[in-house]
Amino acid sequence: MSEAGPEIWFYHLERSSLDQVLPGLLEKTRERGWKALVRADDAALLAHVDDHLWTWRDDSFLAHGRADQPNAERQPVLLSESGENRNGAQALFILDGADMGQTEAFQRCFIIFDGRDETALNGARARWKTLKDAGADLAYWRQDGDGRWERAA
Repeated sequence: MSEAGPEIWFYHLERSSLDQVLPGLLEKTRERGWKALVRADDAALLAHVDDHLWTWRDDSFLAHGRADQPNAERQPVLLSESGENRNGAQALFILDGADMGQTEAFQRCFIIFDGRDETALNGARARWKTLKDAGADLAYWRQDGDGRWERAA
């Protein structure tokens, strides 16, 4: 990886679910003024995320759209199976072991994986090793006993 590549942050889910973690990370991304691209290879997972972002809090929702729908380029958060950065996002979220694709256009990539799933855990470990060997700027985040995120590597 070149020095111009994005920061790549691994989020190890142990105490919380994707439904609990992803909306908060997306909100923080939007607070920075960044757009987000959420990538998953599983259409059913993307449909679930799509529904969840509209209803995840009683008093709020996260404005977003699907890459296969009109006006994808205008969406602050875009959900996609292809990973094409149609909305000019600065943040890329990788779910369920999806391929990262080209990352040069992003400031930060979030790789979110379920540490309670052995396949996901092994996939994340392999991805970490590959990216580390390539010289990527990596960080590893895990939850402490109180559920707060702490940088562990």
